[in-house]
Amino acid sequence: MIAMSVLLMVVLGLWLGAVTIGLVFKLVFSLVGGLFSLIGALLGLFLGGVALLVAVPIVALALLPAYLPVIVVAAVIWAIVRVARGPAHTATANAH
Repeated sequence: MIAMSVLLMVVLGLWLGAVTIGLVFKLVFSLVGGLFSLIGALLGLFLGGVALLVAVPIVALALLPAYLPVIVVAAVIWAIVRVARGPAHTATANAH
C-alpha cells in the first residue's frame, strides 16, 4: 500500500511538473502572440488611416455629381436667408 502511494505521488509529481512546463509554454506563447497581435493591429491602423486619407478625396470627387444639386439648393437657401436678415449689428459698448 505504501509502495502504491509512493508510486502515485511520483506519477502525480511528474504530471504536475509536465503541467507546469505546459503552463509556462502556454504563457510565453500567448505573450509573444499578443505582442505580434498588438504590432499587427497598430500596423493595420496606420495603413488603414493612410488608405482612408487616399480614398476619401477620391470618393468625395466621385460623389460630387450626385451631391451637387443638394449643395446648390443649400447655398441658394443660405444666400436668401442672409439677404433677408440684413447686415449684422455691431455690439455697442456699455458706457457705465
